[in-house]
Amino acid sequence: MVEVRKIEESEITEKGIRNWPVWEKEVSRFPATYEEEEWCYFLEGDVVIETDSGNYNIQPGDFVVFRNGLSCTWDIRKPVRKHYNFI
Repeated sequence: MVEVRKIEESEITEKGIRNWPVWEKEVSRFPATYEEEEWCYFLEGDVVIETDSGNYNIQPGDFVVFRNGLSCTWDIRKPVRKHYNFI
């Protein structure tokens, strides 16, 4: 339900990621439930996404897909700045 991978600049350009809105959040911990799929490209931060099927570490430069229906906990260890788009 969570996909984390590195992407090349060509894919960033192709998807128009640099034109997506930017979300920022301070160090915190909170639950999240996704009612639609979200694509993100992390510019800053250190986050652990905790799910029933395991944890995902997210760093700057990661492209992340949060699938529709996911319930998780965000553990933000360094302030986050990311581009995001709901698909």
